[in-house]
Amino acid sequence: MGTPRPTVLLRRGLLRRCVVVAGLAGFVLATYVLVVLGGGVVAGRTASPSVALSVLATTVVALSFVPVQSALEGFADRLGHPAAATPYDVLSRFPGAVTGGDAPAGLPMRMATMLAQGTGAQWAEVWLRVSGRLTLAATWPPHPGPGGPPPSDDGASPDGLRSLPVRDDGQVLGVLRLKERPGSVLTAVEERLFAGLAAQAGRMLRLVALRADLEDRRAELAARAEDLKASRERLIAAQDAERRRLERDIHDGAQQHLVALMVNLRLAQTIAVRSPRRAARVLAEQADAAGAAIETLSSLSRGIYPRTLADVGLLPALRTGAATGAILVTIDGTSLGRLPAAVEAALYFCCMEAVQNAAKHSGAGGVSVRVEELPRRWRLSIEDDGTGFDPGGASRSGTGAGLANMRDRIDAVGGSLTVTSAPGAGTTVTAEVPRAHLDEPSATARTAVGRAP
Repeated sequence: MGTPRPTVLLRRGLLRRCVVVAGLAGFVLATYVLVVLGGGVVAGRTASPSVALSVLATTVVALSFVPVQSALEGFADRLGHPAAATPYDVLSRFPGAVTGGDAPAGLPMRMATMLAQGTGAQWAEVWLRVSGRLTLAATWPPHPGPGGPPPSDDGASPDGLRSLPVRDDGQVLGVLRLKERPGSVLTAVEERLFAGLAAQAGRMLRLVALRADLEDRRAELAARAEDLKASRERLIAAQDAERRRLERDIHDGAQQHLVALMVNLRLAQTIAVRSPRRAARVLAEQADAAGAAIETLSSLSRGIYPRTLADVGLLPALRTGAATGAILVTIDGTSLGRLPAAVEAALYFCCMEAVQNAAKHSGAGGVSVRVEELPRRWRLSIEDDGTGFDPGGASRSGTGAGLANMRDRIDAVGGSLTVTSAPGAGTTVTAEVPRAHLDEPSATARTAVGRAP
């Protein structure tokens, strides 16, 4: 049995309402006829209705109205679903019905529909346990619900909410929940139907839960792919910007020195024959010009990749980099040995970026850097005692370019970056990179202090 179409549902709703209204009107009329008119005939008062009998008829109607209404609603529900006339019919057709149609995508809705129809409940819900938490998978008919997930154990509340867990091999895979109609408690047969549906639904909900779990993982992987794509685009943009900066620095600095050196050397060559002494003086001056060009190129190369990092590793490079800065930096590190070059570069530039951000924006009095070598990963922590900020606000406003750069660097080596901060509470940046190879543990050493750029 498939899920009913909206037009069918509308017709069923109108039919149900008409049946209930007509039945109530008939009940009131019949009560009046029987009590007032019939009682008047018995009492011999047919000229005018008796006031006492009218009061009695009204009392009977008032006391019986809710039970009669519930009974009419139950009758109307079954009238709209003749195929599910009894709870036993619903239970016997349950396995074939829930596996038909567009299974398994619509299976929770079919289960909720059959549960509501078979028990005459006001509404029924099917909850799934996905990724360790209960998630509402379907409700019939649609309703806002009482809010909050149902209990995973058997539960019944005074307001008519009933819940039963769905298990398979002892594992709770979901919960069936329904709400009884006002004044209409589930009968013993409907109770058995409710329990029977919960008992038979285990394997089916396992299939649906697996599908939902796969959908969650697919969405997570898709989001991760989008993040990686954005990260690559930012890396490419950053590399292009760095190339342009390098080209500009070479053009405005080293290239000017070399051009001047070339011109002066040609001048010395030109005047060497007719004025040897002047040519010698010009050549002597070019030694200083060549030295200035070398110094310019050396400064330029230091800004690209620190030689200390390439020669002796991460911790010495961090100490050297911090020593030339404008803020006090304490380095608490481990004797790491040499890490893969890409990991050393990612952690180094991430640390320098964090320290520079602290120096420029936080107003911190000092920064504490800690490098740890854990059994399965390397961890770098940079903590300052500055003013702090709202990481979410920085991300939304697009002012977190430095954080994005750090995250991209760590992402590129398979790691993760977290930023913990709040206004007035300082900032902690933590980068973790998984270790490709398990090295022997090393001792912790505490070193000193320098100034970061």
